[in-house]
Amino acid sequence: MAGRTAPLLRALAEVSEVRLGNPGATHIRHLKSCGILATQRASCPPITTRPLTTPCRSFINLAAPLVTRRIEHSESQTFSYSPEQVYDMVASVDQYEQFVPWCTKSRVVSERDGEIRAQLEIGFPPVVERYTSLVTVVPNHQVRAVCTDASLFKHLETVWRFSPVSPSQAASCKVDFHVSFEFKSLLHSQLAMVFFDEVVKQMVGAFEKRAAKLYGPHGIFQKTAVRSKKL
Repeated sequence: MAGRTAPLLRALAEVSEVRLGNPGATHIRHLKSCGILATQRASCPPITTRPLTTPCRSFINLAAPLVTRRIEHSESQTFSYSPEQVYDMVASVDQYEQFVPWCTKSRVVSERDGEIRAQLEIGFPPVVERYTSLVTVVPNHQVRAVCTDASLFKHLETVWRFSPVSPSQAASCKVDFHVSFEFKSLLHSQLAMVFFDEVVKQMVGAFEKRAAKLYGPHGIFQKTAVRSKKL
């Protein structure tokens, strides 16, 4: 029995590592099930890792630049009202809460030398924005309003200009309207780009209805130009 087991014991004792050819390849000498010594290459398959990605969808348009953008809109209309009538309507900032969409409060704080300082409150509850609007006027010719201390807006400016159509049409008025604004928040900025056209349409429409209520349903007889751009 001892004679039969001696070669097996010696073979087990001779198990060693042998490096052949490639220094990184390890060969191990071991016993096969049949008792014959053989040499096999022991190698570990390379471990490959793939970055884990989690599919997701974002409300914000990732194709758009990740910065807030200024939006501008201009349009010209001819009203069947005099420049004095349209100017008085637009310059009456304290009346905005009665007809301007999303304006819940409008109060004139001070007024002197062609400058009106008003406090406005706009928005949809629970999102409400309160800010001071500095309004400069040129009677019967221009009304310009600039937001001075808003937390929601980085920039907000509206300009109305009024001019007679012709000396023979004293009861008619050409109105040039311009608005530009930029939000501080990226989310608000992208929402504004989605709903911008509808917001402007409702705001301008509110002034048209207000004029009809104050001066009669003469309305607009010409819309000459509409321009919008996103900077």
